[in-house]
Amino acid sequence: MPLTFHRYFAQRAAIAAAALLWVASFALNASAATGESESEVAAIAIDILSPTAGEIVRNRVHVAAIRGTARSGVKDPLDFDVMIAIDVSKSTRFPSGIDVDEDGDVGFNPHEELIAPGMYHEDVVCSDPDDSILSAEIQAARILIDSLTAGRSRVGVLTFSGEVDLETGERASPNQKDAQLRVAMTDDFNAAKEELDEIHREGSHGATNFSAAIRLAVVELVGLTGSKSKARPRARRMLQFLTDGVPTFPYGRGDTPDAEDTEEAINAARLARKAGLTINSFALGRYALESPVATTEMARLTGGVYTPVRNPGEILAFLRSVSFANIEDVVITNLTTNDISYDVHLSPDGSFSGFVPVGTGRNTVQVTVLASDGGENSVSLNVDFEQSGLTENELVVELERVRKRNKKMMLMLERKRIEAFRERQKGVITIEAEKDEGDDE
Repeated sequence: MPLTFHRYFAQRAAIAAAALLWVASFALNASAATGESESEVAAIAIDILSPTAGEIVRNRVHVAAIRGTARSGVKDPLDFDVMIAIDVSKSTRFPSGIDVDEDGDVGFNPHEELIAPGMYHEDVVCSDPDDSILSAEIQAARILIDSLTAGRSRVGVLTFSGEVDLETGERASPNQKDAQLRVAMTDDFNAAKEELDEIHREGSHGATNFSAAIRLAVVELVGLTGSKSKARPRARRMLQFLTDGVPTFPYGRGDTPDAEDTEEAINAARLARKAGLTINSFALGRYALESPVATTEMARLTGGVYTPVRNPGEILAFLRSVSFANIEDVVITNLTTNDISYDVHLSPDGSFSGFVPVGTGRNTVQVTVLASDGGENSVSLNVDFEQSGLTENELVVELERVRKRNKKMMLMLERKRIEAFRERQKGVITIEAEKDEGDDE
């Protein structure tokens, strides 16, 4: 990520409200220390979808919903075409490490646990198949799709593996297709999710061919000959690439990674770059992290993000955390009441929605956006609010809930500020001690 942990929280608080002067000061100091300048960051566009100008917001509680979109680095509204590539190779049968199906039991590998003999068949590598790495990939794809805005974004789904000849260990056929298009680019998100269920039912099989997946994504996103998708020239083309391993095909044996397999994947990424694709790669689990040359290069060559996911189950959170619109965070502030909302839902395509505390009458609300490159921009709007159907006791309870949530956030930010201050002080003490030692000599 482009921001350090301390600096991220500092900038987030700094953009929230002028009333929080100490936070703003800390963020500005951090920015100055890194030598950032306005010329180094891209322009940020913010569009407020609701409430509209002149609209009166009515609610039982003193809270107003704010919805909008944000994007960085582009002048015009931008659409997104997102292809999700799912690794269905045989290794995705193994446990993800979390309770994906939320049945109360976390699937485990019987071969790695002390259990009574005969409890599981010797071929079973995950006690609950619905908690497998494949299951986590499927659920992560579902969560990502649910977070996108239909119309602004389209999705497609492909799977990749590679059938193996049981005698030779090599490809079963020289002409086999190691990547299959499961969903052509569409804004019918329900249809896409139904196909995800089918992929899950079919299960894991075969080896791992990165190149085949990337090349198929190029064909579909660009609309080349043989494509089943209609290309959108204005859309930003994204490939979300999920894998729990390293490329083992199209060369050699399916259980052995060869240098040629990695080079083939990198060459496919170069083709993707020429076609205008951005590849965000996600390496799941220990084996994917032991030799991530292909996944890191695929992202680097296309200007995407490489995300290591040591615990495969965490892909449920990581997949939808990478922004297509280059937006890192959104904060909504009521400048009239000095209330801040950190409870903002931000989608990868830059769509956002959140709730901010408001008072009766006119409120001046500011929406501030932090881009992935560290740039910031704000827009203000007037929100006219009328309370409807809320008792006095309910109002007190709701406002107290909101204030407690914001207080917890501010305490966390204060703690981060203190930690950063202490680290700076340690540095000063160390320098002084070294200086004294030099004087003694």
